[in-house]
Amino acid sequence: MKISTVSRNAVSRQVIDLVTRLVDMIPWPGRRSAMGDATISLLDGKARVAEDVFGWGRATVELGMNEFRSKITCINDLSTRQKPRAEEKNPELLSDIVEIMTPHSQAEPSLRTTFSYTNMTAKAVYGLLLEKGWSEEELPTVRTISNILNRQEYRLRTVAKDKVQKKRRTRTRSLKMSGK
Repeated sequence: MKISTVSRNAVSRQVIDLVTRLVDMIPWPGRRSAMGDATISLLDGKARVAEDVFGWGRATVELGMNEFRSKITCINDLSTRQKPRAEEKNPELLSDIVEIMTPHSQAEPSLRTTFSYTNMTAKAVYGLLLEKGWSEEELPTVRTISNILNRQEYRLRTVAKDKVQKKRRTRTRSLKMSGK
């Protein structure tokens, strides 16, 4: 009958809890090396057992064991993990959106910010892009187009030129009408 690594090495539940708490206090990337050290010391270097016992990722534990043995810390390149933006994937889309938005927007009246105020919604821009020849498969969703407009500093507001100016009644005119 097989005996588990935890039983064979006499690792109690209290030791497991203590190691988990201590490793959680260590900031990255030193935490990986500590995971590797604990796995080598307590679990005979078995990353799968560490995954079950401590709840750590197996790949992380294996990398930590290699870092602990070699004393060389691996550097993470987190920039490759993010998804490219829609306008980075398709620059023509951005130029078409700017071409559509330019006649329908105006600068902020006080010129304190670089925002361009517009009265066009992202749904209207989506429709105009479809009319311009883009297919639905090529275009991102309306929400993504809204995010692109926000990143390009277009803000949805009623444009001041489009507001109808109401005639204001002067006080003297209203007094004449009432007969006073």
